Amino acid sequence: MRVLFTFIGGIGHFRPLVPLASAVVAAGHTVAVAAAPDRHEAVEAAGFTAVAVGAGGAERAQVGPLLVPDRERDAQELRDGFARRGAAGRVPLYLDLFTRWRPDVVVCEEVDFGSVLAAEKLGLPHANAQVIASGSFVRPEVVGEALGELRADLGLPPDPDLVMLRRHLVISPFPPSFRDPAHPLPNTAFPVRPPVGPVGRSDRPTVYFTLGTEFNTESGDLFSRVLAGLGDLPVDVVATVGKHVDPATLGPQRPGVRVERFVPQDAVLPHCDLVVSHGGSGSVIGALAHGLPTVLLPLGADQPQNAEQCVRLGVGRELDPVAATPHDVRTAVAEVLADPAYRRAALRLRAEMLDLPEPARAVPLLERLAT
Repeated sequence: MRVLFTFIGGIGHFRPLVPLASAVVAAGHTVAVAAAPDRHEAVEAAGFTAVAVGAGGAERAQVGPLLVPDRERDAQELRDGFARRGAAGRVPLYLDLFTRWRPDVVVCEEVDFGSVLAAEKLGLPHANAQVIASGSFVRPEVVGEALGELRADLGLPPDPDLVMLRRHLVISPFPPSFRDPAHPLPNTAFPVRPPVGPVGRSDRPTVYFTLGTEFNTESGDLFSRVLAGLGDLPVDVVATVGKHVDPATLGPQRPGVRVERFVPQDAVLPHCDLVVSHGGSGSVIGALAHGLPTVLLPLGADQPQNAEQCVRLGVGRELDPVAATPHDVRTAVAEVLADPAYRRAALRLRAEMLDLPEPARAVPLLERLAT
């Protein structure tokens, strides 16, 4: 079986695909990953063949201003950036690639709408691989009209309810209880276990602080404010700022506060007690997979929705990234560390993940699609 994985977003949209793609390879099938050229290094580092599609996006090299979170602006970016422009640009590239590479099954990342449309146009079976933990960011009222226009251009029938995104198989590497109850998984869904690490715990309270790999350069003075708040607490801190932010620009830190451009999340989380983050799906699920509570400063995209679910489930607290002062950060982190209920709730989510099927259990479902 030849399986082509596709993704259009940043690296955070690729990483959730890795366990499933690895399971397909382990079962003896051929796998390639279609991605923009500037993502090939990450794809190949994960052990997969990268196939070029589209052009590399320009990366931001400096920290820009922190914008007031705006859900309508985020919805517009999903609608125009990923549906109208992104999918429209990718559809002809995918039609050509699928015809040349001849996959038996296409595994389309959740917001790679062009991949779904091209697969449907060519009659290829396709699976939708979820990358957004809350499940409430991609909605027909946001992207339905834009995708309907593309469907009409391709001669495909109307699909106002976006059945295209769940027609054959939906693979979700997230605990089902984390999903927004107003947006349950469809009956074609198969939840699988995300990577689950050891329970985090350290001899001295330790906090991991990250703003992810995309929004770290749109954070204004947020790194400084959070570090100032953490610096006043009797905790060790590991902070990662990304390759485009020089830790030296944040000034000297007290002993016990370590600021790096990058530290593998799986290397630091087993030694932590709490995670402060922007609320990206990878950061949130990574924390919960180690049984860690969280303090969230959502900046955009799916992060506000993820933060809502964290608060609903009692695994963390949410702060306003624009208004939060160092005192607010200090107070929230101290509260979550001191109240064992947050930790117990995070451990319940971790236990739910452990009960999910391994990604290998999804391989027969892809094999069935292929036949």
